[in-house]
Amino acid sequence: MKDNDAATNILSPKDAEIFRMHGWQAADLHVHTLFSPDVIPVASLKPTRLYRRARENGMDFVTFTDHETMAAYDSLSPQMTGLVRGVEIKIKDIDAVGHTIHVNVYELDNLQFQELEKIAALGDLHEFLDLLKSEKLPFVYNHPLWFEHGEKPNLAVIPELIRLFPVIEYNMHRIRRKNEITMELARKYGKGLIASTDTHSGMIGQAYTLSLGKIFKEFYGNICQGKSYIVVRDLTKQDLMQEMDIWLDLLSTQDMMLISKRITTGMSHLDSLIAILTSKSLRDFPRLYRGALAAAHRIANSGLPAALYIRREVSGIYEIEQMISMH
Repeated sequence: MKDNDAATNILSPKDAEIFRMHGWQAADLHVHTLFSPDVIPVASLKPTRLYRRARENGMDFVTFTDHETMAAYDSLSPQMTGLVRGVEIKIKDIDAVGHTIHVNVYELDNLQFQELEKIAALGDLHEFLDLLKSEKLPFVYNHPLWFEHGEKPNLAVIPELIRLFPVIEYNMHRIRRKNEITMELARKYGKGLIASTDTHSGMIGQAYTLSLGKIFKEFYGNICQGKSYIVVRDLTKQDLMQEMDIWLDLLSTQDMMLISKRITTGMSHLDSLIAILTSKSLRDFPRLYRGALAAAHRIANSGLPAALYIRREVSGIYEIEQMISMH
């Protein structure tokens, strides 16, 4: 096990600015655009706009990690300052793991992405990781303690999974205790740690990673060695209510791109509201649509959908803590 103190290197945003003045680079390494199936398709979430927002928010490296697609890069120039090609790939290895895990991969080309997708479809995690290593691609184990809705996680295998990855993620969309456990695992197994927003609504840079490196491979290499810092934020009920309001506001914008995809936020109650609000039949009746949107805002602002989601996040914490103490 290597000596790696990344899990204890947390900075306040104010202190982070001092580091940045001394040449440290910043990056939010988990960001989604409208090309992800769980993102509302509005012009403000186009890759070009999000790139500008990321740079304005102080991100030196900018990456988009959409689910199972790299379409975002078709509208971006590879010459854009700090742009890093990325993608989020999910893989379910029934034999070795038992539940779905999500992996961010960076600096890959389209051919490498296609090969990784083929392996992921076969559900062979070890072959997937072997390809990443042989191609020398940077990669991260995303939100280790978040699990697909409806899946029963194999908690006992998580420490072994941590051992297989050089870097794991502190995710702004997880509750604090889950992120604390992730940090404990990173510390215990000497792993690099990033902090990211995993934003699906354009909130780039509210959590991010600081490291040295003029090019991304140097930046990532220092993270792997624990020579990095994180600026963190955790999911709260209030934050979640605010984000629901943002999602609903996006639905009401005039630049809404009506396409045939079902928005899946991971919160079933909100997903049902969005499915109603994105139906063409409803939007053909503006007055009815406005009434439905107002009702959706009232439901979101009641705090009930947020509370139910937080409750789901909290469930299983004791079992997770027991699993960690056994390893």
